[in-house]
Amino acid sequence: MSKIAFIFPGQGSQSVGMGSQLAGVYPEVKAIFDKADEKLGISLSSIIFEGPQDQLTLTVNTQPALLTTSMAIYEKFKQAGIIPNYVAGHSLGEYTALVAAESISFEDGVYAVRKRGEYMEEAVPAGLGAMAAVLGITEELLEEITAEVTREGNPVQLANLNCPGQIVISGSAKGVELASASAKERGAKRVIPLEVSGPFHSSLMQPAAEKLKATLDEIQIHEAKVPVIANVSALPMTEANMIKEKLVEQLYSPVRWQQSVEKMVELGVDTFVEIGPGKVLSGLVKKVDRSLKTFAVYDEETLTATIQSLKGEI
Repeated sequence: MSKIAFIFPGQGSQSVGMGSQLAGVYPEVKAIFDKADEKLGISLSSIIFEGPQDQLTLTVNTQPALLTTSMAIYEKFKQAGIIPNYVAGHSLGEYTALVAAESISFEDGVYAVRKRGEYMEEAVPAGLGAMAAVLGITEELLEEITAEVTREGNPVQLANLNCPGQIVISGSAKGVELASASAKERGAKRVIPLEVSGPFHSSLMQPAAEKLKATLDEIQIHEAKVPVIANVSALPMTEANMIKEKLVEQLYSPVRWQQSVEKMVELGVDTFVEIGPGKVLSGLVKKVDRSLKTFAVYDEETLTATIQSLKGEI
């Protein structure tokens, strides 16, 4: 019996117009976007559907925009009666996964990630932090390099363990620069600086984590109805207190995406459905294990084809 995981993308997958085609076709999809506008008191949907791009890419807008778009698409899976065995999300996508698992309400989710975006932007002034993708180097060697640079007073650490041979580092601008140079000297194939507004998933996000904890204390977190694979531990979680704890830790800890995929496979998952804009996570899943079945759902065509295919297997 095939086991299914729903996976939800994080920051970087956003694009102007995402979800607009589906919102135009299905009133129940449009209703999710309207709900986000109402909760936040801004026209988030017009930023999502019409841009401009620079407004959408502001962290405070990107995070609620991605959660809203993914949940709007997810609504159609709910209606079709397709229930996943596990859910997971990359960084911000973990909040979407928790909303899908009914651990957090949609309104609280949108509010929490808007605040999360604010705190992340405030934590480190623009230009002082950086992130870079390092390709073709082992986790152990990169861990050694970042530890050396950090000891010299320039904090940098592993931020996203995405798939074999692709690890993102994050920290102070100087720390990322020195670690990137050292990684190249020690055999990394390529180092690609990322266009981000801050050093996410690094120790520099500790001040943001403190504020996020206070925000999460304000909202209701329930036991998850579907196990959520935590970014921090790559283990399934359902218990409300643990969920809150892991969301706070997640801000300054690495996203263990490769290990999360491996854990789901170990638990019997062979089909991964990426719900939201883009195909980034489906691509990473394939790099972890080519034999896995993946779907990326972002418009009416991919939605219809995926639901038909899954219905055929259930």
